[in-house]
Amino acid sequence: MINKATEELNNSYFLEMLKKCNLCPRKCYVNRLDGELGFCRASKDVKIAKVSLHNWEEPCISGSKGSGTVFFSNCNLKCVFCQNHNISHEGTGKTVSITRLSEIFLEQQERGALNINLVTPTHYVPQIIEALKLAKSKGLNIPILYNSNGYENIDTIKALRGFIDVYLPDLKYYKDKYAIKYSKAPNYFNTACAVITEMVSQVGEAKFDDEGIIQKGVIIRHLMLPGLLFDSKKVIDYIYTTFKDSIYISLMNQYTPMHEAIKYPEINKTLNPNHYDTLVDYCINLGITKGFIQESGASSTAFVPDFDLSGV
Repeated sequence: MINKATEELNNSYFLEMLKKCNLCPRKCYVNRLDGELGFCRASKDVKIAKVSLHNWEEPCISGSKGSGTVFFSNCNLKCVFCQNHNISHEGTGKTVSITRLSEIFLEQQERGALNINLVTPTHYVPQIIEALKLAKSKGLNIPILYNSNGYENIDTIKALRGFIDVYLPDLKYYKDKYAIKYSKAPNYFNTACAVITEMVSQVGEAKFDDEGIIQKGVIIRHLMLPGLLFDSKKVIDYIYTTFKDSIYISLMNQYTPMHEAIKYPEINKTLNPNHYDTLVDYCINLGITKGFIQESGASSTAFVPDFDLSGV
């Protein structure tokens, strides 16, 4: 039975993607239209946990007015340290139709949001595309951001061409053993690198408006984990070797041990600030000039959103 979000999904290509779901590298091939659930536990219907104006993204994203975040429930990673685990792992959220999702986009624009920030959207790409089409037909004209963990199926990213203005992917790990241990994501690095290349090919170098707010481009985020300075350096090496200074890098020191991090003593602690400073210096010495860094104090549960279904 097709209802809720999928009742408005008339594109046969997208229906097939959900019928044998291969939206992400897991390629579970479950029939989400018939109630089957794969690794991410997302059903056929879009589920959202919070809609807000977010002021804690990079300055070129949040500006002074805020980024129009839409936090989607469920996730195709199982990061043991996830700060949003109640929505990513446990599926907290409210089901909405494609029409309602399009209305949410327009409401964010009316609130003064500088962009629409799709947070963890991978498993709902078909529905999001249809909602964007509908919202754009009714006047949606602010940039669309795809805020992703980087573990993507390249064909899914290709389907987004023309719909996304700014890609905001993570590049979490270099070594596979860390990706598997902490996120249950085999072949993470190679997979993320391929999709980031596709993202860059779609939107090109970053462009900003007169107030410094990003309109087009790619910002690669890297959350530094305790004890993984060498791994982080390898991630940075790849980014700079591949893209030089044509994209932006966001180095984050906000790691806060949460969820199941207590089971992993080596990461059940905050980041050593000296290691973060070392990584920043490493980037500067390489020649990286386009980047964002975080001040001390970013590691705090105070920055974790309250997923109270507001705005949904």
